Amino acid sequence: MSAPFDDRAGSTAGGDSAVGSSRVPDTEAEIRARNESLGSMFSSFTENLSTLVRQEIQLAKVEATDSAKKAGTGAGMLAGAGVAGLFVLLFLSLALMWALGSLMHWGWSALIVAVIWAVIAAALAVIGKNRLNDMKGLPQTRETVQEIPPTLNPNKETP
Repeated sequence: MSAPFDDRAGSTAGGDSAVGSSRVPDTEAEIRARNESLGSMFSSFTENLSTLVRQEIQLAKVEATDSAKKAGTGAGMLAGAGVAGLFVLLFLSLALMWALGSLMHWGWSALIVAVIWAVIAAALAVIGKNRLNDMKGLPQTRETVQEIPPTLNPNKETP
């Protein structure tokens, strides 16, 4: 009676080559499957999985900290740019007031510059208010919440 055929490189289970080629060595997984108990392999699996999860969490923490530092630096730069922009507008306003002051009284030139800024502020306020009024909130969330069956919705009395 012949030995059963093994898929590895055409060799038989006894190690004899059916076609004359050398036997492929067993993989680490095959050796472990023959020598370790299922409980031992499961224990090793859960330990490795736990280590992997801890490492992924640690990596996420490091990446989040790095991203937060970069975001903080960027926000600081934007704040600095905002302050610099404010100074630019202040000095341009003073220059306009000075230029108008050479044509009329200083009080009138200051009033004209203030009115220009009041018009700009009013226009920005109206545009901002309209954009806020156009917001629809969370339409997709609202739609999915409405799809919850009445029996699962705690705010409604179930029949």
